[in-house]
Amino acid sequence: MPESHLPQLVRDLMTVGVMTCTPQTTVSELAQLFLEQCLDEIIVLDEGKALGVVGQEEIIANFSRDDSKSLTAIEIMREGVLQVPPDIPISAAAQIMRDHGVRSLFLMHNAGGIEYPAATITYWHYLRYLAAENSDDLSDLGIKAKRQLPLETYLQKRDLARKKNTRHEE
Repeated sequence: MPESHLPQLVRDLMTVGVMTCTPQTTVSELAQLFLEQCLDEIIVLDEGKALGVVGQEEIIANFSRDDSKSLTAIEIMREGVLQVPPDIPISAAAQIMRDHGVRSLFLMHNAGGIEYPAATITYWHYLRYLAAENSDDLSDLGIKAKRQLPLETYLQKRDLARKKNTRHEE
C-alpha cells in the first residue's frame, strides 16, 4: 500500500484526550492506571495547570525505595510537558521523542488563556502505524477519529469511581 495513504502528520496519528492525575495520586494508583489504560505517561494536573509528567520510567526509577507505593505523582514527576504542534511530520515527532528520551509527546490546547493537554502521540502510535496494512487500521486515531460523546466519557469515569469506592469500603 502506498505510504501516502497512511497518516503523515501528528494530527492524523495522535489520540485526542489525555489521561491526567492529581499531584497527590500515589504510585500504586498510577501503576493501576497504567495497566488499566495501557499508558506510557500521565500528565500531572493541579487546578487545570499541567505541572509535569509521570511515566513508567519514573515509577521504576523509584521502585527500590521502601515507600515506593505511597510516593505521589508530584514527588516523582518530570517537570514540564514536552509538546509538539499537530501539523509537524510524524517522523519529526519521533525524532523529538528520541532526542529527549521520552515515549510520549503532548499537544496542548489554549482556551481563554488556560493551556491544557488535548492529545498525545506515543511509541504505541508508531507501532500501530508500522503494523497497519491500510488507513482503515488507523481509523480510530487522529483528529478525524470517531470519539465518545462527553456524556459517555463522564458516565464511564463516574462508574469507574463508584467501582473504586465500593472496593475501598469492603
